[in-house]
Amino acid sequence: MAEESGRGRRGSDQINVSDSSAISMPIRNLISIVAAVSIGVWGYFGVVERLNKLETFEQLIAKDLETGLKELQADIAKNNEFRIKWPRGELGQASADQEQYLLIEHLSGQVEKVQKRIEDDMSNGVNITRLQEDVQTLRSDVEKLKDKQRGLQNGNDG
Repeated sequence: MAEESGRGRRGSDQINVSDSSAISMPIRNLISIVAAVSIGVWGYFGVVERLNKLETFEQLIAKDLETGLKELQADIAKNNEFRIKWPRGELGQASADQEQYLLIEHLSGQVEKVQKRIEDDMSNGVNITRLQEDVQTLRSDVEKLKDKQRGLQNGNDG
């Protein structure tokens, strides 16, 4: 009998719900529940949207970093190659360098010509000094001869 009484209590606590069940609730409570559920759904989707934005941003940043790192490594490799090969002349010469080398060669040829002229002029200076001394000696000799000639013409033997 105790079992039957237990079943009886259970039977009275049960709620039978079917498609024709009616619920009586104040409209204020119904609106509050709908508003709370709406705010909860809005908040949930707001959080999901924010998470999606952050994940997308993180993926874009990671891809940019990866691409930037590859480009940086390529630039470093090119720079290393350049700084090693350029001084050795393995990469050729720039056109400006070639032009400068041509100008330097031309100017060095002109400097050599000027040096030769200077050396020749230095020899000429010595020669001119020697010739001036010789001319002075000749003048004095000519003057002596003139004096003798005049002395002979005047009857002096002397």
